[in-house]
Amino acid sequence: MDARLNYFADPTAGKALKYVMSAGKALKDSPLPAATQELVALRVSQINGCAGCIDMHTKEAAAAGETPVRLNLVAAWREATVFTEAERAALELAEEGTRVADAAGGVGDEVWARAAKHYDEEQLTALTMIISFMNMVNRLNVITRQPAGSYEPGQFH
Repeated sequence: MDARLNYFADPTAGKALKYVMSAGKALKDSPLPAATQELVALRVSQINGCAGCIDMHTKEAAAAGETPVRLNLVAAWREATVFTEAERAALELAEEGTRVADAAGGVGDEVWARAAKHYDEEQLTALTMIISFMNMVNRLNVITRQPAGSYEPGQFH
């Protein structure tokens, strides 16, 4: 499969992506645990059907030591026993923050309260921004049908 656009060859995309990549780096350096960041990025990408981001975040998480069992159970996190309460709260927030059209009121107060129970304000800010960031990147990739499978861990760092 070929992508509809080559973001790296387009001058306008190149200018904009410089800032997108910089934002991604700032979020990666946030105090939100790295495992949580990857699990959330993976779950958002699964919901949005972004093959490129699923490829990337599965491989990045595995390279950082995440187990295959946990990676394989992200899509079914509610029924899985391998996630901490904090990770479960982050995944729940990620789902409601991604499925805003499906949730008439957006992110519910109860979901927010569960996340706030486990993360301080700086971590909640990072979590919220990562969810939003991943939704943006997923849309860029889905719209242009970016292919998956060839990502190498650390490729964009």
